[in-house]
Amino acid sequence: MRHLIAVFLTALLVLTAVPVMAQQADTVNYQTWEQVAERAEALSANPQATDEELARTRARIVDWRDRLQAGQNVNADRIATLRNQIESLGPAPAEGESEDEEVAARRSELTSQLSTAQAPRLAATEAASRANSIIGQIDEIIRQRQALELAKQSPSPLLPSSWADAAVDGLTLAEGVAGEITGQDATPETWAELRPRLPQVGAYLIAALLILTYGRAWIVNLPSRLSARASQHSRAVLAFVVSLGQIAIPLAGVYLGISAIRATGLAGEWTTPFLSALPLAAMILFGGIWLARALFPRKAIAYTSLQMSEAARVSAGRMVTVLAAMMAIHHLLSRAVLPLSGLYEHGEAQVGRVPVQFGEASAGVWHLGLAVATALAMFRLGNVLRRLTRDAVTQDLSYRHWIVAWAGRLTRIVAPLAVLAIAAGFVNLGNLLIWPWLFSLALVGLLILLQDFIADLFDMVQHGAEGAREGLAPLLSGFALVLASIPVFMVIWGATPEELGEYWLSFRQGISLGGISLSPGAILTFLVIFAVGYMLTRGAQGALRNSILPKTKLDPGGQNAVVSGLGYVGIVLAALMAITSAGIDLSSLAIVAGALSVGIGFGLQNIVSNFVSGIILLIERPVSVGDWISAGGQQGIVKRISVRSTQVETFDKTEVIVPNSDLISQPVTNWTRHNKVGRIIIPVGVAYGTDTRKVEAILREITEDHPLVAIDPAPAILFRAFGADSLDFEIRAILADVGTGLGVTSDLLHAIAARFAEEGIEIPFAQRDIWLRNPESLPGQRQGPERPAKERPVAADRPAPEPRDTSVAARELPDDGDFDSGR
Repeated sequence: MRHLIAVFLTALLVLTAVPVMAQQADTVNYQTWEQVAERAEALSANPQATDEELARTRARIVDWRDRLQAGQNVNADRIATLRNQIESLGPAPAEGESEDEEVAARRSELTSQLSTAQAPRLAATEAASRANSIIGQIDEIIRQRQALELAKQSPSPLLPSSWADAAVDGLTLAEGVAGEITGQDATPETWAELRPRLPQVGAYLIAALLILTYGRAWIVNLPSRLSARASQHSRAVLAFVVSLGQIAIPLAGVYLGISAIRATGLAGEWTTPFLSALPLAAMILFGGIWLARALFPRKAIAYTSLQMSEAARVSAGRMVTVLAAMMAIHHLLSRAVLPLSGLYEHGEAQVGRVPVQFGEASAGVWHLGLAVATALAMFRLGNVLRRLTRDAVTQDLSYRHWIVAWAGRLTRIVAPLAVLAIAAGFVNLGNLLIWPWLFSLALVGLLILLQDFIADLFDMVQHGAEGAREGLAPLLSGFALVLASIPVFMVIWGATPEELGEYWLSFRQGISLGGISLSPGAILTFLVIFAVGYMLTRGAQGALRNSILPKTKLDPGGQNAVVSGLGYVGIVLAALMAITSAGIDLSSLAIVAGALSVGIGFGLQNIVSNFVSGIILLIERPVSVGDWISAGGQQGIVKRISVRSTQVETFDKTEVIVPNSDLISQPVTNWTRHNKVGRIIIPVGVAYGTDTRKVEAILREITEDHPLVAIDPAPAILFRAFGADSLDFEIRAILADVGTGLGVTSDLLHAIAARFAEEGIEIPFAQRDIWLRNPESLPGQRQGPERPAKERPVAADRPAPEPRDTSVAARELPDDGDFDSGR
């Protein structure tokens, strides 16, 4: 816990150190720095140097490096001014050329001033590079020593001599602790001082017992009672917040119990180390119990974070509780009794040791006992977790189920490996495997609960709106939470605050890609500027679309073109401003971009073609939103024109995406571009022998009487041909709105059928004769002697004539009807 606090303090100091160092940059004494650097280099080359000496030297070099890095920004304004002055003089003359003497003298003077102003920055840069090198050397030495400590082998805990040493040390420890607890080692003065404090001690003990019994039981049941009264969308949040009392309340009881023991004055050198380590051990214990109840509840209040059967949840919760108890016991013993390498304890200052000194062999036995008991619980927990995806009721599992299942499989591997390592004498290696792994599992479970809590918060704020828990904001918040947990994972596995500080410094300095330096500050600046520019562009588009353009004479297509063009220009300007503000120099990418342009030309030629075609459509506007077009085998109303494609809604209300290149490179019929006038053509057939002039007069009368047929130009009735079955006529009429062509055609055909019936004009239809080759094979026919095929009957009864579509064969208009655009 202290190391986690140190991590955040280190990050805070790194963030706030720049302004302070900038003020101290001018006061850097490089002679003093040289002396410090020489002593640090000599110490790092000395194999007898202790870890404490290396740590102190490293801290001092880090302090100097911060000051030197701040010195790299000295005279920034002056240098920028001198460079602008030199640029204002124009480009320097090429080799063999000359310039005006006054200009040359001024250029030389400004160049000299620039060199003088840059000298402190260059010195600071060189010194900071040396500081980085020294820090790297010290870190390498520490890592090598840690590797040696990790590979250190002590006597095997399985040896009988090791068990004898462990038993002796354990009895000595028990006698010492028991002597202080029972007061056998107390002096008469201690008892005399205790009598006046007995009421205080009693009050502490009574409060501790009440909190650890009744208080703990009350806080365990409180979430269920409160959530029953809460609304559905706030129940989960309330239950989670209140459940945190399951950690805080028992910790308060433990603190009061420790205060009672300390108030007696009986605690001595045997019990004080245990009392000092007890608060953090209690936090581990009660935190693990809370995690077991929250992640694997016997009865869920709102929902369960993991889809598991009830038996699996009960088993997993029980094993997590056991592991929490083992982790608490290990923390107590490792802080007070058992020697550790410090490899995964992060070099914490020990709170004190009991007088008995456990040897390596004795400590290995105790470590092995803890590891075996813990490994058994880990193996059972791993068995439950690895079946999480296999035994799931539904196959729609989130990523957390797969992560937990894989964690369960790895847990079954880590547990026996740790036991085998400790049994072989590699105590440090075994401890490094088992305990950090358990803390990592606990952190994964905590992340799952916190992600659900964040989703529940959004659900509560939006009053249970649909999709509130699964929205983008909870997802991004959960992802940010995972990123923030990376330093915690690193601390669990042995990273020190100093190492985290180095990682953070490297992260702040950024990385170089293709000659472009990308740092978190530059990326954040780019995102903020681009987001502001994007929002301003969208606001300007909305103002134009809703307030300004409706008052102009532009048609809807032209308005859409203006709004779209403004959007493209605004996004490009926002990107350029963001790149400039972030200080990203794209000139180094010119060669790479030139090389990539060939590949882009071949690989993305269709996308580029569609993009250019979209720009042409927006500028020339041969097709606009609202037009009725036929293109690419599809026809319908244009709904939207984007950069890559055009959205067309067909007459059966389906959406078709047409690439813009098809609208530019292929023939496109636009029925309503300039006006909606169009012509319909209706073929009509009558029987041979009918008076053709009479038919023409009837068709003209019917057509002219329709209200939607234009009078000027007048409709035309044409006698087109002598058909195979009929005399073919054709009606050609102009409509003011070609969109009504289907309805007008239907009306005219109804009127023609009724009028021809009144006038006795026959509409012919095709007739067919059927000849049967084998009439005797039909069912019910009497079988007779087979005759040669040429003597068989060849004529059969003529069936009733069937109607045929050729009588009124109208051309299809677009979308179930044909017409041409005779304007």
